[in-house]
Amino acid sequence: MLTDNHGRPINYLRLAVTDRCNLRCFYCMPHEGIDFLPKNHLLSYEEMIRLITVLSEMGVNKVRITGGEPFVRKDLMDFLWKISENKNIQKINLTTNGVLTAPFVPELKALGIASVNLSLDSLDRERFMQMTRRDELPNVLKTLDALLEHEIPTKINTVVMAQKNDEDILSMVDLGKDKPVSIRFIEEMPFNGVGFGNEKSKPLTYQNIIEKIRTKYPDLYKTTDEANSTSYNYQIPGHKGSVGVIAAFSRTFCGTCNRIRITPTGSFKTCLYEDGGANVRDLMRKGISDDDLKDFFRETLQHRAKDGFEAEKMRKTVVRESMTTIGG
Repeated sequence: MLTDNHGRPINYLRLAVTDRCNLRCFYCMPHEGIDFLPKNHLLSYEEMIRLITVLSEMGVNKVRITGGEPFVRKDLMDFLWKISENKNIQKINLTTNGVLTAPFVPELKALGIASVNLSLDSLDRERFMQMTRRDELPNVLKTLDALLEHEIPTKINTVVMAQKNDEDILSMVDLGKDKPVSIRFIEEMPFNGVGFGNEKSKPLTYQNIIEKIRTKYPDLYKTTDEANSTSYNYQIPGHKGSVGVIAAFSRTFCGTCNRIRITPTGSFKTCLYEDGGANVRDLMRKGISDDDLKDFFRETLQHRAKDGFEAEKMRKTVVRESMTTIGG
């Protein structure tokens, strides 16, 4: 089993297949967008399969495919089928914004996708367009309907921002009244290509979000969180769905972190908040063997920060990168 220097077993890989996205959410990138990288700077599918194979031999049994938006990369489904052939991988999960996803849902069901995280920050079409800078809400809702129709476990990820979409919290919670979805509210993070400029831009906390929900649903109650859960989970009596809050900026879940990240360009990150990270793309293109690659992963994890605060403190630069270049 792959473990870090704090004794935490690592069994979960978050792999970003692209830095490109068909939305322009302002909490993810600046208005003018970012400079997307040439294709040869990105990991190839063959390189990603090799990384998954090596890591699966070290105890990683869960893979989440992220972006950017995964479905803007050509031949994604062929890649997912290839991952499914690895018998050591017990769960393949996917994070998507849903704009292009609906036609692929039957095939996702067929390959045995474990769950889908659907990014959705507002059910109001005008506010959705303001936040994403694209008028794509109808396509996202088509994806949600298709996921539910095919009974794929679905979590809705909503990034909550004061005076932007905090008034949508209750309408998002209401979505779970008749639909078996987990609505998860996420604290805003500084990975927007700009960073937090001043104290006024600090995010709402997970406590603020729960307090807001209790104004309408005072009988909201805490449920048991799964091991290594990033969310605090709650239930409302009579609702088919559940509610979760992810303290992504408060970083209260770091102590049980079992995750590693590989960015679209191959940077290996042991924490979302760390900067840099050694590059596995470059190592592979220089001819590193699988055994030496395993040694690299073991050695790197022996220098892992205790939590996101320590990782941020160790940075050489202020947090300003875009989430789309890291992997959502």
